Amino acid sequence: MKEQQHKRRVRYKGTHPRKFEEKYKEHNPEKYADTIEKVISKGGTPAGMHRSIMVEEILEFLQIQPGQKGLDATLGYGGHTRRMLEQLQGSGHIYALDVDPIEITKTKERLERAGYGPDVLTIVQENFANIDQIAAVHGPFDFVLADLGVSSMQIDNPGRGFSYKVEGPLDLRLNPEKGISAAERLKQLTQDELEGMLVENSDEPYAAQIASEVVRTLRRRNPIQTTTQLREVIERALTFLPDNSEKKDIVKKTCQRTFQALRIDVNSEFEVLEAFLDKLPDVLAPNGRVAVLTFHSGEDRLVKKAFKQGKQQGVFCGISEEVIRPSAEECGQNGRARSTKMRWAVKG
Repeated sequence: MKEQQHKRRVRYKGTHPRKFEEKYKEHNPEKYADTIEKVISKGGTPAGMHRSIMVEEILEFLQIQPGQKGLDATLGYGGHTRRMLEQLQGSGHIYALDVDPIEITKTKERLERAGYGPDVLTIVQENFANIDQIAAVHGPFDFVLADLGVSSMQIDNPGRGFSYKVEGPLDLRLNPEKGISAAERLKQLTQDELEGMLVENSDEPYAAQIASEVVRTLRRRNPIQTTTQLREVIERALTFLPDNSEKKDIVKKTCQRTFQALRIDVNSEFEVLEAFLDKLPDVLAPNGRVAVLTFHSGEDRLVKKAFKQGKQQGVFCGISEEVIRPSAEECGQNGRARSTKMRWAVKG
């Protein structure tokens, strides 16, 4: 019988690996703590990892006490969840939701290894638009957290198609098992619809030029099926800009906004957030506290409006009058924190 050959694990090529698959150390932070620390100390986020934002500000507001019951509406990498579980000191329970079938399994295993099992933590694959269904069984909750940012693990994985910086399928779905990809969505939209979506979802100043170039490209039967192909379409749409030192930065920010707008559309993020905010008061216990982290103006406007209306209607006895931002120190250590805004409310 022929001896089976074992395939060697992909290892770093040189000191600065470029491919996601080669970054095996960052994919297993528990094994390579020294490498992770080096990346973080330089202000980076290790591949396959996510650095939780505004943790101390969240904990200070939520005032979690042992014995309480809470809901993390957006589990992600589990960093916020873990710190909230620490506050419970083994007494109480947290329910955590996430739609991503790929990352939710990894996070559950990670938290179990840290000692947080079903006695204190229940993880459910569910969209946080459906918090009423979770609350009907497990609520009401003394505290709720919703971090609306896309996790770094999703952004860094080329196979998910969230970043224009690396080649990958133009997918952008938080749950790749449901709905249609961003590539398919582009085929459905008219030029006017695409332009309106870019303006509404990301305030894109070059929405008309991008929408025109997308439609022109598809009419010529040229594919827009990968992240690179969409980036090239955006670059062509901006050829009218003068070739100066500012153009590179303009193209970069336009790519970021276009990918953001598509992601919001593909995942119905505004509709999901509106459903969450509408159901939120009914899932909170009396004096229950909620904190929401947003990452762009469209999300923040919805949260601000909902909390303000809740205060006027007497549902909330207190809300954050001003937006709370991460400290300059945190932004310096984690560049992905810079666009974060936090708002809170307390149920009356």
